[in-house]
Amino acid sequence: MQRTRVKICGITREEDLAAVVAAGADAVGFVFYPPSPRHLPVETAARLSRLVPPFVTRVGLFVNAEPALVRETLAQVPLDLLQFHGDEDAAYCQQFARPYLKAVRVKPEVDLLEFAGAFPTAQGLLLDAWSSGYGGSGQTFDWSLIPENLPLPIILSGGLHAGNVGDALVRIRPWAVDVSSGVERSKGIKDATKIAAFMAAVRMADDAKRVQFAR
Repeated sequence: MQRTRVKICGITREEDLAAVVAAGADAVGFVFYPPSPRHLPVETAARLSRLVPPFVTRVGLFVNAEPALVRETLAQVPLDLLQFHGDEDAAYCQQFARPYLKAVRVKPEVDLLEFAGAFPTAQGLLLDAWSSGYGGSGQTFDWSLIPENLPLPIILSGGLHAGNVGDALVRIRPWAVDVSSGVERSKGIKDATKIAAFMAAVRMADDAKRVQFAR
């Protein structure tokens, strides 16, 4: 039985990065979307990314960015994985010679099987709550909208926190979860206690799944 991977997104400070790494997160996310309160200047992201230890994935989040901006960012920030949260198509996403995730804002009108089929080169599909903006709503969505036979690994996002992530893992069994506002004390400022509680809830749910599998 696989363990659930955890990405903590919206890192803006060195102390928050240290707390996330100490808690055992698998990936950290840096936001390169100026309207977001978690947006980072490239210089800050470059400094923080070089503090990330081995075997922790550095993810860069972009929203409908000009390709030149993505390339300029990559020239300065050693990102391992790209995350596209806007209206990008597959040709756009795969032009940067980096593995990528494609985010989709879920609502009943969105056919997730069709959406996944449009991004066969993606490393995974990040499922987020629908909002008029692009992510960061802090809201969950109706998990029953997720089909069982999606052809890409699922990264579940949208309104997750220590109080509901266990239920999400038991019900959905995603490859990974992605959290930002659920481990914050204010927008862009992480809370080490909430981070530790979130990680503990993920581990507890994984342990419960292993017990169920063994029966």
